Amino acid sequence: AWRPDTRVAPGGPPAGNSVFSLPPNVTVVPRSAPTGGAQEVQLTAFLTDDAPAIDQGLVWHIFQDSEKDGAPVRHHRTVRDANPVIRLAPGRYLINVSFGRANLTRTLVVEQGATLNERFVLNAGGLRVSAHLGNGTPAPEAAVSYDIFSGETDQLGNRQRIMSGARPGLIIRLNAGIFHIVSRYGDANAVVNADVTVEAGKLTEVAITHPGATVTFKLVTRPGGEAQSGAQWSILDPDGEVIKESAGALPTHVLAAGSYVVTASHSGRVFRHGFTVQPGETTQIEVVMK
Repeated sequence: AWRPDTRVAPGGPPAGNSVFSLPPNVTVVPRSAPTGGAQEVQLTAFLTDDAPAIDQGLVWHIFQDSEKDGAPVRHHRTVRDANPVIRLAPGRYLINVSFGRANLTRTLVVEQGATLNERFVLNAGGLRVSAHLGNGTPAPEAAVSYDIFSGETDQLGNRQRIMSGARPGLIIRLNAGIFHIVSRYGDANAVVNADVTVEAGKLTEVAITHPGATVTFKLVTRPGGEAQSGAQWSILDPDGEVIKESAGALPTHVLAAGSYVVTASHSGRVFRHGFTVQPGETTQIEVVMK
């Protein structure tokens, strides 16, 4: 079975930590001779039903439910042991276990007089993304980040964001399913979208190729001249939409392959220059003040 990397950012309970909708799977501790005290409950989590128990990286959130319909649940405790044994007074509880961004919530009804061993099968796997440039070389890890969204969309076409700002090379733990990745190289428009499937108990490796290029801009009085300071830059697509704005003598941006127009404003004058970006190249664009 796949054993995940431990460098992953920690997860947490589902959004809205205070109120949960009750899942259908409810476990009731069998009643025996009353003892009048709290009962022992052992909690164990698994990636899949036939996998070994997860022995690190788990966070358990225990909430005490109210007997009244519609009443909010109350946070009881958080436990960071992998296989904790906790004591709970008789009552109804919601137990959430998170493993990275994978999580599962179950309802537990505790009655007096029995010790319970509870299994939580997350049906989770791992996702690791690598990023490359158009020429096949690895992209600088610090320059690439990606967001993970749900595979499904709502009636307006929107997706639920699961994680933001993930870096290539790290293993992200997720519940099994289909996800949508939006990977960004640099700070402009070099963006790649991809759909991936994460399988329970497996590590899914995804290689993303960014056909972007690094472009440096330079405002000069003559070709090959010294860069002029104090310029204000705007990069536009063929439709005139602004892609990126910046300032300085030598601004550098990563752009998707295609055609652009750059404008440089300096001392009350505006200078324009058209250019084309090829995948994977590093180039310098001179705008001559004339």
